[in-house]
Amino acid sequence: MQPYSYLHYPFGYGQFSHDMQGAFVGEGDIEAQTRQSLENLDRVLAGFGVTRSNIAEMEVFLTNPQEHFEQFIVLYKEYVGDHRPAVTLIGVSGMAFPHQLIEIRAVAHTD
Repeated sequence: MQPYSYLHYPFGYGQFSHDMQGAFVGEGDIEAQTRQSLENLDRVLAGFGVTRSNIAEMEVFLTNPQEHFEQFIVLYKEYVGDHRPAVTLIGVSGMAFPHQLIEIRAVAHTD
């Protein structure tokens, strides 16, 4: 989905593991899918002239969170560094694409 901005708060909805050509990345691999999703989020943020340090809140949707939680947390901490935006992790039974394991929604501030 396309990002949008409301009252100077960019929203990066529906970031998942597709590349710039729209091909799905990392079938069955939570690390590859998480990394690609976060790279996509970085591109959305850059389009608004902000970086990951501007993220105020993230919602992360995971299939099988019991299996993928630990790997996700390591990658999440690597991604945000010392910045710690609010994050909600939600376990879901399925996603839009059959092999999709993760989707990330983020809200950032521009000031």
